[in-house]
Amino acid sequence: MPRLPYPEDLSLLAPGGDTVLGNLAPLNVFKMLCHAPHLVKPFVSMGTGFLIKGKLDPVTRECVVLRVGYLAQASYETTQHEAIGLAVGMTPELIESVKHGPGAPGLTPEQQIALTFTDHLVANPRPSDEVLAPAKAHFGLDGLEELVLLIGYYMMVCRFLETFGVDIEDGGPKGTAIVDRS
Repeated sequence: MPRLPYPEDLSLLAPGGDTVLGNLAPLNVFKMLCHAPHLVKPFVSMGTGFLIKGKLDPVTRECVVLRVGYLAQASYETTQHEAIGLAVGMTPELIESVKHGPGAPGLTPEQQIALTFTDHLVANPRPSDEVLAPAKAHFGLDGLEELVLLIGYYMMVCRFLETFGVDIEDGGPKGTAIVDRS
């Protein structure tokens, strides 16, 4: 149950209300964010940067997003991204492995490195050299920077969702098709 009411004025998200935002899926996270309309477009743009334009493997990316969501106990986030994960090629077994963390069976070496780094970064603002080095070696500098920003963005998203009690849309996840409309 939401801790704040959803705003009544959702004109920013209405078709034709904004050339970018009017095409968004009717997600409660976007509706709740309309209390601060000046932040909707930057919020969406950064998420789009990861989901559409990101360089990380989509399955690895979704493993990371889901792991952040599980660590934050953010059911809205995990519900949405389990559906996105399945859409990009994750299996239910892989999703179950992500719930258990980097030592779980069924993860590729890349996913193990990414989840080890995720777990460490969620708990420590300055990751240890022992965790940083393998991530840097595997992903390179650009991939490592994307990984850090991805983790940080979804930590922010989870805190937003949990702070305001954003609830899952009636009927389950919506808007999980990832399409580049730019």
